[in-house]
Amino acid sequence: MPSLPSIISQRIADVAGIDPELRPATKPQFGHFQSNVALRLAKAEGRSPREVAQSIVERLDLGDLCEPLEIAGPGFINIRLSSEVLARAASELLADPHIGIVQVESPRTVVIDYSAPNVAKQMHVGHLRTTIIGDCFNRVLRAQGHRVIAQNHIGDWGTQFGMLVEQVLVEDLDVGTLDLPAAEALYKRANAHFQADPAFADAARLRVVALQSGDQRTHAIWRQLIDVSMAGFNQTYARLHVLLSDDDIAGESSYNDDLPVIARDLEQRGIATIDDGALVVWVERFDAPLIVRKRDGGFGYACTDLAAMRRRVGQMHADRIIYVTDARQAGHFAQMFAVARVAGYLPDGVEARHVGYGMVLGNDGKPFRTRDGSAATLTDLLDAAEQEASPEIALAAIKYADLSNGIQKDYVFDAERMVQTTGDTGPYLQYAHARINQILRRAEAEQIGFGGVTVLGEPAEQGLALLLTRFGETVAEVADTLQPHRLCGYLFELATAYSTFYEQCPVLRSEGEVRASRLALCAVTREVLARGLDLLGIEAPERM
Repeated sequence: MPSLPSIISQRIADVAGIDPELRPATKPQFGHFQSNVALRLAKAEGRSPREVAQSIVERLDLGDLCEPLEIAGPGFINIRLSSEVLARAASELLADPHIGIVQVESPRTVVIDYSAPNVAKQMHVGHLRTTIIGDCFNRVLRAQGHRVIAQNHIGDWGTQFGMLVEQVLVEDLDVGTLDLPAAEALYKRANAHFQADPAFADAARLRVVALQSGDQRTHAIWRQLIDVSMAGFNQTYARLHVLLSDDDIAGESSYNDDLPVIARDLEQRGIATIDDGALVVWVERFDAPLIVRKRDGGFGYACTDLAAMRRRVGQMHADRIIYVTDARQAGHFAQMFAVARVAGYLPDGVEARHVGYGMVLGNDGKPFRTRDGSAATLTDLLDAAEQEASPEIALAAIKYADLSNGIQKDYVFDAERMVQTTGDTGPYLQYAHARINQILRRAEAEQIGFGGVTVLGEPAEQGLALLLTRFGETVAEVADTLQPHRLCGYLFELATAYSTFYEQCPVLRSEGEVRASRLALCAVTREVLARGLDLLGIEAPERM
């Protein structure tokens, strides 16, 4: 059902003729919401704002939801929900299996492209952000009832595999005995060998041809390298508690057969042309063309991305496609989307969004590195956080720090600060959830029952109840804007409001209906906190 603010906004808009731009009241004495709609209409109507406000209030019917409206100052309309309506709305959340998250009437098929590590390389700090952010989008959109298809576009193809396979043969290695760090060490040895030995480099290039031609021995080793890498990736995904699985893998190699088809299609329709031996597409607003096929006949990642777009729309029937990558790739995706539109691979009505993220920095303001100064892997970062707290709390600290900032911004990885249970941190939200559980356990031990929220006599109770009713609209806002920090901000505001309620409104020391109602308010807050944390990919512990 629509939220209370949206219902009130619509009724005011029906009377005033414009969006009232309802805002939370700045102070409790001004009610729960305020609107400056009269001030915006006054000049056009040639009347004073207070006159316009009075006219709107006289024609407005909100008696079933609100106390009598007030006009304040130059013409602000102050709106206060009745305590009975607030209590009922809070109680409905407790009975709602979706806890206020509105289920969409027309579910969309949403493809989310995220994580995308490279075979034979450990996941690095950048993969933390794409994986956590993509996982949050996955959870939020699923919660609304959309069909979400995760796509882990791993780097499992390219010239580097000729070099890797050739090094395996030179060393007579059993790839099946390697783990991911050992596979990365193999990559470094192969690369050094390639740079130092022209004969090896020539053999590696021929090995690429053998791989592309389907040579059985080469293909078997390549397959082993992928399996070793996936085992390492899956260990990290399990440690991060994200939803990705092997079913979501769609590596670069899976599009190989589509690449010449894409090139031929674009060239035959005159969309792509030959330029200095390469097949390219020129689109307005871009200074350089998109290269579909290189001069040497090879295909780059641009062609692979076009093939992926065509498959996601044509075979997966995606209505919305979200790419979560480094912000520095924004130009590439803007150009790729433009070419896909021209080619018809991305039809009108299908949304494509690139969500770019910033860098993870150390306390020195530079890209995060290990203590010895080497490039940090994702495992290094997780280990650093777990030196400060348990894995459950450390992971909450990392995810919340990542998601609570605007994701386009860089942020500083300060493990000591991030694991604090005070302030705007993930562990603080976990602590709030655990503290509510403690109260409810005590009530159960003392056999104190409760039903729904019925009494909201104190401002702190009303403020908490009002905030609880905003959960569904906050989730919807994140699903629309793809800005997880809005959910983080909401949950922090909720935990803070609960703390104020707990300090000002005794729960177990109150009596009768007041006590039962406050226990119900605690229970609703627990459910909303737990669901909100889950949407961030954070566990809500029973105890801390």
